[in-house]
Amino acid sequence: MSERSPHDPPSAAETPGGQQQAKAGDPKKEEEEEEEEIDIDLSAPETERAALAVQEKFRKFQRRKKEPGP
Repeated sequence: MSERSPHDPPSAAETPGGQQQAKAGDPKKEEEEEEEEIDIDLSAPETERAALAVQEKFRKFQRRKKEPGP
C-alpha cells in the first residue's frame, strides 16, 4: 500500500460520494453491482412482519415530520 501525504488531495474513493463518481465513469463496475442477487423469501411470515414494522415506523416518522414542532 502506498502512503499518502497530508498535502495530497483525497482520491475519488476517499471523498464523500466518491463511489458514485467512480461508478459513473466505469460501466463495468455498474454491471457487477447489478448482478448481485439477494435471496429473500418474500412469502415467509417473518419477512412480512419485518416489512410491516418498517412501514409503521416510516409512517410515524412522516407524521412527526409534518407536525409543527415546539
